[in-house]
Amino acid sequence: MPAFTLNSAVDHLLKKEFDIHRAKNNAHPLMKKYGVAAVPFKHKDLEKWRHNFTGIQYLHEPTGFLITGAIDDVWQNARGELHIVDYKATAKDRDPDLEGEWQQAYKRQMEVYQWLFLQSGFSVSDTGYFVYVNGKRDREAFDAKLEFDVHLIPYKGNTDWIEPTLFDIKKTLEGRLPSPSATCDYCAYRKSAAEASAAEKTEKSETKKETSSRATLF
Repeated sequence: MPAFTLNSAVDHLLKKEFDIHRAKNNAHPLMKKYGVAAVPFKHKDLEKWRHNFTGIQYLHEPTGFLITGAIDDVWQNARGELHIVDYKATAKDRDPDLEGEWQQAYKRQMEVYQWLFLQSGFSVSDTGYFVYVNGKRDREAFDAKLEFDVHLIPYKGNTDWIEPTLFDIKKTLEGRLPSPSATCDYCAYRKSAAEASAAEKTEKSETKKETSSRATLF
């Protein structure tokens, strides 16, 4: 799968921008615009939490699962609670929201991040934020730059589903292979891969038989 390099560039620049205010311990103008009484959170492990191959981690001992998540940002309010923040980039003719199919996955992603910080002993607000940047497509020309509108979308998460889901995952892994679902893209891929593998084996077997038959004739 190709990397989403433009999205990665937006993430990188947003992190640099919020880090400027983190160093000064003051609010970013976007936070002021939307009335969020918080500042970017300072912590020695922030860069580790942001790294895709480390992230924030928690060992769920009942299942033995090591749960990890790489965040974009964390803000802290006056009560000491943390707000988990996720950056998203898109280019739509309308303002972004959290109502589409992909956005349901974004919500679950946010809730996993909240759960990880809760399990790690932090005081975490139910309210997380999506910093959603929307590329402007109504400009007359590209002119070697892409402009964005920046939106801040609050989301109240619920982490109650996570631990039961971990137990369900463990039960599935340790039990019989479940039947494939017609709506599961991974199931369709595995079915296609199995069919392709079987066809390749059949072709090789027939080729081997044909070669053996010719050798016998001579």
